[in-house]
Amino acid sequence: MGIITALSTWIIPSFLLIVLLTAVWKRIPAYELFVEGGKEGVKMAFSLLPFLVGMLVSISILRSSGALEAFINFISPFLTWIGVPPDIIPLALVRPISGNAALGVMSELIATHGPDSFIGRLASTMQGSTDTTLYILTVYFGAVGIKRMRYAVKVGLLADLVGIIASIIIVTLVFG
Repeated sequence: MGIITALSTWIIPSFLLIVLLTAVWKRIPAYELFVEGGKEGVKMAFSLLPFLVGMLVSISILRSSGALEAFINFISPFLTWIGVPPDIIPLALVRPISGNAALGVMSELIATHGPDSFIGRLASTMQGSTDTTLYILTVYFGAVGIKRMRYAVKVGLLADLVGIIASIIIVTLVFG
C-alpha cells in the first residue's frame, strides 16, 4: 500500500516536471502555450454554456412537472413483476441526461434506503456503470459543431441500457 500511496502522490508533479523539462529541451515556449490554451478553454466554456442551460432546464421541467413520477407509477407493476425496484428508475432515466442530477437522485436513494441496502448498492453500481450520454453528445458535439450524431446517440444509449441491466443482474446475484 505504501508504494501506491507514494506513486499517487508523486505522479502528477513528476508528469509536470517531465513536460516542463521536455519543453526546455525542445525550446518550446511552455508558459505562452499554456496561456494560449487557457484562453481557448475560456472560449470553449462560454460556447458550452447555452447547451448546459438547456440540459439543466429540461431536467428541472421533467422532475417538477410530475411526468417522471407518473411514468414510474405507470410501469411499477411490471418492474415489480420482473424483480426491479421501481425506486431505481429515476436514476436510470436521469443518468444518461445529467451526472449532477443522477448524483442527486442517487444521494436521495442512499439517504432513504441506506448505503448497504439493495437499492443503495444498486444505485451506486448503476452510477458507475453508465454515463451521461446525452449530456456528452449535447455539450461536446455541440461545441465542435457536429450536427449529425444519430449513431452516437444510439450506441451511447444502448451502452447505458446494457450498463443498467448489467447493474441490476450483478447486484441481484451478489447481494440479492
